[in-house]
Amino acid sequence: MKKSISNVFEMTFQAESVNEGFARVCVSAFCLQLNPTLDEISDIKTAVSEAVTNCVVHAYPNRKGMIKLRCEILGNDIKIEISDEGVGITDIEKAREPFFTTKPADERSGMGFAVMEGFMDKVEVLHGENGKGIKVIMTKAISSNCAVLVGE
Repeated sequence: MKKSISNVFEMTFQAESVNEGFARVCVSAFCLQLNPTLDEISDIKTAVSEAVTNCVVHAYPNRKGMIKLRCEILGNDIKIEISDEGVGITDIEKAREPFFTTKPADERSGMGFAVMEGFMDKVEVLHGENGKGIKVIMTKAISSNCAVLVGE
């Protein structure tokens, strides 16, 4: 059975490293309505940091670009989509392998997707719309049964 959306937000921001912390705070504040544990908040913030950092580092090597962030509350789940319209990833499966990096000279660890997968229940990596960029979709079930009822 598909869960209905009980709350949603979207925002777009420039692919600059200073905005990584902003994205973390926005997502963590939004999911507070589910009454998550501190560990769940920490997991979500870490996964968001990795996804946004991937966009900042890889999506727009020769120009400025934007990152789109969308969060949905689906029952007791948080669904987070982070996307860009940058250069994309040629081989998504290869990019998801631990320690794979396209920027070894920049001392990148190649662990971004592995970190996201370790902290979230599900991570999907898709080619962006119209063949531009990448969309990362992450979901996590929040264990609390004390979710705030939105709209009531």
